[in-house]
Amino acid sequence: MDVAVVGGGVVGCAIARALSQFELDVCLIDRETDVGFGTSKANSGIIHAGHHSASGTLKGTLEWAGNQQWGPLADELGIGFERVGDLTVAFDEDEVATLERLRRQAVEREVPGVELWDGPRLRREEPNLSPEIVAGLFAPSTGVINPYEACFALAEDAVANGVSLLLDAPVHSIDVVPDGLALGLPEGTVQARVVVNAAGLGADRIEAMVGLHTFDLVARKGEEYLLDKRLEGLVRRIVFPCPTPTSKGTLVIPTFDGTIMIGPTAVDVDDRDDLTTTSDGAAQVLRAARRLVPGISPGDCIAEFAGVRAVATTNDFVIGATEVPGFVNVAGIQSPGLTAAPAIAELATRLVAEQGLALSPEPSPVPFERCPVPVRDLDGATRAERASADPAFGRVVCRCELVTEGEVRGAIRRGATTLDGVKFRTRAGMGRCQGGSCTWRVMEALSAETGRPVDALTKRGGDSWLVLRREDPMIDGATS
Repeated sequence: MDVAVVGGGVVGCAIARALSQFELDVCLIDRETDVGFGTSKANSGIIHAGHHSASGTLKGTLEWAGNQQWGPLADELGIGFERVGDLTVAFDEDEVATLERLRRQAVEREVPGVELWDGPRLRREEPNLSPEIVAGLFAPSTGVINPYEACFALAEDAVANGVSLLLDAPVHSIDVVPDGLALGLPEGTVQARVVVNAAGLGADRIEAMVGLHTFDLVARKGEEYLLDKRLEGLVRRIVFPCPTPTSKGTLVIPTFDGTIMIGPTAVDVDDRDDLTTTSDGAAQVLRAARRLVPGISPGDCIAEFAGVRAVATTNDFVIGATEVPGFVNVAGIQSPGLTAAPAIAELATRLVAEQGLALSPEPSPVPFERCPVPVRDLDGATRAERASADPAFGRVVCRCELVTEGEVRGAIRRGATTLDGVKFRTRAGMGRCQGGSCTWRVMEALSAETGRPVDALTKRGGDSWLVLRREDPMIDGATS
């Protein structure tokens, strides 16, 4: 291999896709069963405007650059993206001063359209905001996206253009060899001239395998809560409180798919695999969200989840070559990492070239095969045409989100091997009943498409079994 990218989150997938545009042998390695199954799947899905991160940092430099790339990239890959704008709000004059500082940062970075709104303007634009809010900073270039959808599309495009995807492949060793680096995986060794360490929460462990310790990571857990779709339109823009040194705070987010999401928390944890949600976290998020939008109630919550993000102790991205030839770090990628991902990929590509690899453009790149428009977004006549062409698109599997059997089977053929893989590709199981109606039908489709029995299927890989085969001597004896 020329390049091995370790880590299949949104940044690793973006890097792999960028490298696939050149005549290079590239592999993308991840320990999970699917790309985007680590930190990225729990991302808030915000493409930040570019004025929140501190000046003089990689975050501040790459945030606006990435923001500008997501529009054309989403069009090319056929993924949902909408610039809904955001409001950072103030409850007192001290917070208004913070808004003014953020406005000046926006001007310095040439982020367009950022303006300070007073209370009456806020009330006209967002009538459901708290009456105690006295001002808000509006940024029109903020967008929303589905981070897992972005991961899948970036990875699929990379694979279509020659990248080898190695899943369920935790790296357990890296040895320096004469022609590069040799990575030990469960199924053998991969040798590459350059290794890009984009391993998220495991990036410090990967770096240690080559004898380096150039940064430290803190694991920071965030709990998020999804609200019922009946609240769609409660706010039209993402609502931020004034930021703190450790977090952008608890937000109220109108997602691309129409649900409202509230969160996250920001709690440093010792266990990097701790994805539990807590009653304290729920109370904290609800309290903070209702301070912004009082119309939210506890009964509106239909789902909850948590993610753990890797925070460098420098509070900035860690991106650069190291003293080990061929080893490049792309670490500490917390917010605004999703926003910056395309720009990070460009920077990583330049760093790969500086390791001595020639970047000759691929003469015949394969155009991306976009996913069909979801059935729920089609008009009645077009739905009927699709169902007539393939009856599977007329059989609804998930009634909450109007997902058909044809879409579920299509997701499996594009790479989904787990219940979550189907869910994140189609939204089957993401609605009000949270899979109560459709789980078994999705499992039947997974079993039929993959040839595996239902008791071999998992929710997200590993030992997250969905059903267990029960051994009952009385039943076994009666049927023998």
